[in-house]
Amino acid sequence: MSFKSLLPTKLAFVALVFGLSVSFCTLFSAVVHANTVASSEASVLKNRFRIDHMVDSLTLFVQRQYGSAPVVIVLPDGSKWYANRHPEEVQWVDGISGDIITIQNPLPGPWQLIGRVVEGSKIQKISKLGIEVELFPQPLFQGERLKVTAQLLGDEQRLRMPGLDYLVEWTARFVSEHLPGDENFAAGTLVVGSYKDYGEDLDERPDDGIFTGKINLNQPWGHYNLEVKVQNSVFTRESSQKFFLSAPPIEIDIIEPEDPLKDRWKLFVNVNSDAVKLSETHLDLELVGPAGLQLPVTLSGFETTQSEILLPEVSDFGSYRIKGMAATTSHNGREIVLSLPERFFNLIEPPKPPPTAEELAARAAKKAAIAEEKAKDDAIFWIITVNLTLLILGSLALLIWRKRRNLKEALAATQQRLDEQKKAKELGPALDEIDLTMPEDILEDEKAG
Repeated sequence: MSFKSLLPTKLAFVALVFGLSVSFCTLFSAVVHANTVASSEASVLKNRFRIDHMVDSLTLFVQRQYGSAPVVIVLPDGSKWYANRHPEEVQWVDGISGDIITIQNPLPGPWQLIGRVVEGSKIQKISKLGIEVELFPQPLFQGERLKVTAQLLGDEQRLRMPGLDYLVEWTARFVSEHLPGDENFAAGTLVVGSYKDYGEDLDERPDDGIFTGKINLNQPWGHYNLEVKVQNSVFTRESSQKFFLSAPPIEIDIIEPEDPLKDRWKLFVNVNSDAVKLSETHLDLELVGPAGLQLPVTLSGFETTQSEILLPEVSDFGSYRIKGMAATTSHNGREIVLSLPERFFNLIEPPKPPPTAEELAARAAKKAAIAEEKAKDDAIFWIITVNLTLLILGSLALLIWRKRRNLKEALAATQQRLDEQKKAKELGPALDEIDLTMPEDILEDEKAG
């Protein structure tokens, strides 16, 4: 009997000895090995793999070409499963880059995947699926920019597959422990962010299997329990840890001068030297004001926990604000970057003193002169308006009168012509009755003569 035929029996024996629950997860990733194919991968070349009778549960991680259709699974008996048509005990998640499929009690024998599986993909068989979440550092401060990571694990090895970020969803929550005296005593449960593997923000590389947290630490300080969950419709994994969110070690505030028009505004800086090192504390701020004012304010080398810093001189009336960040180091050597809350102040134009009697009289005289000038202008305006109106109306009346007169004369002339034509018609028949022919004897005498 060959070694290959004895291999399943030996694997089953090992599983029974160590009491492992047999559950396999098949992972297609983008890693390509040149020339050499491991023995554990030889059975899955050309998208084919074999399931023996000892497998109780199987999870497939399939990497497809982006935008391609979900794969089709061909079972040993020749039947086919599709993403939208499969047994109820099969759970299937399909995305733009791959599929995650969990099968309970799979049919033993050779299986095959049909689809645009990425060329050079490999399969690894694992016995359990879990997550690893990086612990929050301590001390951790409100407003801190935090970089923490999480990984999806198979047999305690990081799972890496291009497009895996589209197939799973990570959620981070803060759950208050409701301890008296903490600011978060009544906070409850807060959804504070997620973990992404997309190569943006603090995530270093896309699709490397390291999911970087994007956590909002602008929450009430106090004791929390961090709950991180990764899930889809196929599986869910959770991790939890306790931590304490501390108040920010650096605070800034605005000090208003006694005379804002003459003296300069100040910035009060309070550094908690018990939490961070004074010598390694640096502030990078910006003063933003009206008319597009933007002035940098950089502070370093603090010698005392409390400092008053003169701000740049401002003269335009309006609203101003201070915004920026701080970089410091904790006493345990951890580098810290904090977003400082914005601070505001207003430079208000002072009210003018009440006018004197002379000023009031001058204002009254000026108003009277303006009113008189306006009255004159109004009178001239109305005189011109009335005269123009009368002129226009007179011109219109004259025009209408001449039109009517011309029309009357035209009608009279027309009537006269009609009367003459009528008389001519009456005289016409009388003239026709006159005999204008001459007697014949007269005509003969004229001819003889």
